[in-house]
Amino acid sequence: MISSGIAAPPEKMMFQLSLRRRGVSDRGVLQAMEAVPRDRFVDPIHRPNAWRDTALPIPCGQTLSQPFVIAYMTEQLQIQPKHRVLEIGTGSGYHAAVLSRLASSVVSVERFRTLANAARTRLRELNYANVEVLLADGLALPDGQGTFDRILVTVAAPELPQSLLDLLDPDGLLIAPIGPANGRQTLIRVHRKGDDFVRKPLVDVRFVAALPGVAREL
Repeated sequence: MISSGIAAPPEKMMFQLSLRRRGVSDRGVLQAMEAVPRDRFVDPIHRPNAWRDTALPIPCGQTLSQPFVIAYMTEQLQIQPKHRVLEIGTGSGYHAAVLSRLASSVVSVERFRTLANAARTRLRELNYANVEVLLADGLALPDGQGTFDRILVTVAAPELPQSLLDLLDPDGLLIAPIGPANGRQTLIRVHRKGDDFVRKPLVDVRFVAALPGVAREL
């Protein structure tokens, strides 16, 4: 951890300690989690709990995942500074901000216009200039996005669509929760080796379900 000469608030110190105790050890991930102001990505009423290891509600019936889950998923992606990252499910924009401190660029996709617009504004105000937020169906992206070194999916689907796997570069990694909307989901890591996709189950998780299309009203 790089010291700025200013003592960290107690809640941020406990935030870091909690992540370390639960097994997050990648220094880059820990620094990124510390640097991104999590309290700026939730409504004011939830800011007192922003640094606790708990999920928080955001608009459109979505959630900001608990810090450990975000840190764990990010660590499993093994992001390098040269990487181009795709995130499916922008939400508040917090996870995109964390990814942006580790990668060259981040394309984050959100189906809710309200969330996409708010995240875009928030990321711009906080100067995360290497994040692009798209309003689109994350599981059926429009053509022209190119391919990615790393893909992070933050919504659950029964199966991973081949169209998304095809966006993964050779030797790329993808992390996604797979399983039913109201049942047990498993976080899996997919490693692309040539034309083969090697899957490894990681941990059980619970995410909101992936929905098709772009939301009409929100």
